Amino acid sequence: MSKIANPFNFHQGESPILVSMPHSGLALLDHMQETLSEAAKPLPDTDWYIPELYDFLAELDVTVISANYSRYVVDLNRPVDDKPLYSTKTTGLFPDILFADEPVFLQGKNHSDSLKAQIKEDIWQAYHGKIAKELERIKAKFGYAILFDAHSIAAQVPMLFEGTLPDFNFGNNDGAACDARLLTQLDEIIAETDYSHVANGRFKGGYITRSFGQPEQGIHAIQLELSQATYLDDALFKEGIYQLDEEKKKKVSPQLKRLIEALIAVGQP
Repeated sequence: MSKIANPFNFHQGESPILVSMPHSGLALLDHMQETLSEAAKPLPDTDWYIPELYDFLAELDVTVISANYSRYVVDLNRPVDDKPLYSTKTTGLFPDILFADEPVFLQGKNHSDSLKAQIKEDIWQAYHGKIAKELERIKAKFGYAILFDAHSIAAQVPMLFEGTLPDFNFGNNDGAACDARLLTQLDEIIAETDYSHVANGRFKGGYITRSFGQPEQGIHAIQLELSQATYLDDALFKEGIYQLDEEKKKKVSPQLKRLIEALIAVGQP
């Protein structure tokens, strides 16, 4: 079996920040479209339009890595051994259920064991290896590095949480993944807006945040889970169509930019 090509997009910047986008990918493996359930074919659990929302990163000279492949190929924010991150119901390294609690694959069409092994090597290891290499490069230059893991999710996902999610959901693994001052500063920025926000609520940071965030070693990690209600077209979303609302983007993207600018300006934590 040939090597799986182009697991991620990458831009190297010269600031102390690395932004990771592990769930924005839309690509599928060859013939995989034929194995997905009808409910999965629109890729509903994608972190839609994350690269577009953060389209200011190049001007801030920020390093960016974003997944090319859909989370239905592999979930890059799960450990390679697939140990659960949450005690509540969730999805794994190779998701077999949607957030809507429906099957991802047609019966018997899940990835084979040999394909899973190749995906781990060619996509998962490649993505995580690149993050590790870049964080060490940034740390060598600045004395520290900050990883910002950028995500989004529907405002209401009954399988994962009750009620409606706040707009901005920050997580640093209950304080273990970054200096407390970083999270406090981001929280204060959003507190000045009319967006709702929470820190270490339902989303405390996934595997990327938890594994790379080693503040005692000068590497800090924060996850932002942004509610898709802040930027998707509401009427189309109800029809299962995921369309960026340009007016909402004009409001939310500047706040995201303020967050990244604050992390750049903070200096060594």
